This record gives sequence, C-alpha cells and structure tokens, in this order.
Amino acid sequence: MQITFLQNGKTEENYLKEGIAIFEHRIRRYLPYQSEVIPALKNTKNLPVAQQKQKEFELMRKWFEKSDCVVLLDEHGKEFSSVQFAEYLQGKMNAGIRNLTFVAGGPYGFAPEAYALASDKISLSKMTFSHQMIRLLFTEQLYRAFSILNHEPYHNE
Repeated sequence: MQITFLQNGKTEENYLKEGIAIFEHRIRRYLPYQSEVIPALKNTKNLPVAQQKQKEFELMRKWFEKSDCVVLLDEHGKEFSSVQFAEYLQGKMNAGIRNLTFVAGGPYGFAPEAYALASDKISLSKMTFSHQMIRLLFTEQLYRAFSILNHEPYHNE
C-alpha cells in the first residue's frame, strides 16, 4: 500500500517543516509515502467561503485516482486512539487498498463534493488545530501507528 498525504497550501513555519520532515522520513521505512501540496488559492479576501472550498476541491480532485481510498482529516470525523488508528491502517492494508490518500483541507474545511468522494473522515481531536499544525500532528500519528504495528518501542501503552 502507498500512502499519500495531500495538503492545501505550503507549510509555512520552519519548526513545522522540520518536524514533518522527521516523521515523513521515518514513515518511508515502512511503506511508500508521498506528501503533495495543492497550491493555496490567492486573492480570496472577497471570495465567499463556499466558493473557496469549491475551488480547493477542483484543485485536489486532480490528484485522485478512481481506485484511491480517500480519507478526509475533518473535525467531524471519527476519532481513534493511536492503537485504534494503527488497527484502521492494518485493516486498509489487509483489504488490499493500493493507495490510501489522506487529505488535510484548507482553513474552512471541504466542499460537499469532497465529502461525497471520501471513503472516511477522521478527526485527530475534539480540539481545533490550525490546518498548518494538523500536518505535523498527522504525520507523527502515522509514524506512531506503524511503530505500533511493528511492535517498536516508540509508543507506550
């Protein structure tokens, strides 16, 4: 299985970039992993939120193959413990999913079409985090899940 992490706009802060790079490097020890960035929209000050989400979806839709399993990182998604998330990933691998694509949307979330296309929605917390911070939190949890599946000492239960 390959995992793709699709993000809206570049990561801006160096501390986030550095942390993400550390965990992405570690994830690649377990399986093919790629991180892709959809260019952030420009001149959106006077653009209604619904139109912004629609334009973002049009840009992200180009990255999806018909056979992809698309999972949105969404505040209204299912919450997992780290062990449950590892089990979720193991289930996807056991199901023969070839490409599992996780998507972090922009600051306003996703267009209705993205929800219709997605197989699942996952929430990383009941708390709200910036769409920039979610990237670091998600890559760390992805690494943690694979360390759990491989019985490595990173996760303490």
